[in-house]
Amino acid sequence: MLELLLCSALTILPDYLYRRFVQGKRFGREITLYSVWFELRWGITLCILLTILLITVIFYNHPSTTNVTLFFRTIPILPETNGRVAEIYLSVNGEVAKGAPIFKLDSSKQQAAVETAQKKIAEVDAGMVVAKVDINKADAQIEEAKASYQQATDELDTKLELRRRNSGTVAEREIEKLQVLAEGRKAAVTAATATKDAAEARLSTQLPAEKASAEAALAQAEVELAKTTVRAGVSGRVEQFALRVGDVVNPLMRPAGVLIPDNVGRTLTAGFGQIEAQIMKVGMIAEVTCVSKPFTIIPMVVTDVQEYIAAGQFRGGEQLIDPQQVTKPGTLISFLEPLYEGGLDDVTPGSTCIANAYSNNHDVIAAKGTGLIRRMALHAVDGLGLVHALLLRMQALLLPFKTLVFAGH
Repeated sequence: MLELLLCSALTILPDYLYRRFVQGKRFGREITLYSVWFELRWGITLCILLTILLITVIFYNHPSTTNVTLFFRTIPILPETNGRVAEIYLSVNGEVAKGAPIFKLDSSKQQAAVETAQKKIAEVDAGMVVAKVDINKADAQIEEAKASYQQATDELDTKLELRRRNSGTVAEREIEKLQVLAEGRKAAVTAATATKDAAEARLSTQLPAEKASAEAALAQAEVELAKTTVRAGVSGRVEQFALRVGDVVNPLMRPAGVLIPDNVGRTLTAGFGQIEAQIMKVGMIAEVTCVSKPFTIIPMVVTDVQEYIAAGQFRGGEQLIDPQQVTKPGTLISFLEPLYEGGLDDVTPGSTCIANAYSNNHDVIAAKGTGLIRRMALHAVDGLGLVHALLLRMQALLLPFKTLVFAGH
């Protein structure tokens, strides 16, 4: 309507003024309801053509869309293991800090595993103490065996010396017995030394390995025990938390609720028409008005433009893709962020908004190679953004009335 009024001021109004003051025709006489088309046909025709051209230029170079939503990410609340709910630390909804517990599963099985691993470590520690005692015992046995061996060798040497001096004083059979006794006691020293080596090997190799294995089992058991308490991964707000004590939960089942992180909903997602693919650029200035913050225009800037249209997405399967199946064309997704800090603070995440984006040809106009006619045309195109800005402000004023009065409330 605003474009029609503007164009009529440039076409129909001059045509009427010419008819009125040059030809002397007046409304109600020469110009009536039945003759207005014949009398003002040139102005009306030019007004229609100029209005269509103006609307096309405005909507192409300064795109607008009502497909704007302040999306926000949610985190499902799910345990990492199966179990029955034993405790709940939150109500249906509420604030939660990072690391704070949300609910706890029955952990009797996991606690038993932790206690078993702890006792295994204690058993290994006791085995180390016993191994040290065995080493001390083996040292004593070695000393005892060495003393016995030394005694046997001394007695054998004495008998041999006596026989050398007087062969008849010591019997050959006695010498042989002493030799066998010395060999046996020497073997006892070797056996005692081997017993000590085995105890030392057990203390330095076997028992540390068993303790490391037990500690690893304890760590795993503690991890499994920690999994029974579901904690918040980030600070935020829990919503629709309907879990109750006694419920059986499973990671593959529906979530017990959702966790909405803090500082979400700071980027608007706008879906513009596909025809705007050559116009939408990163850095364009935009404006939005949202239902949850009426009568307010929020300056925005385009931070990213998605290079793909979701309507063309497909997954490989056993059937061929037919373009006719895409019944609704997709939109060109653009991401808008506030031009000034805190621009979306009062806008409720999930709100629906209306957005305008404005082209800026300043760099092309300032370029030395741009001709005068093109500069004038680009100036006119950029200037027409004012018309679209006025339209957005009219929409912002009418939006509450449209929502509350004319939407069936």
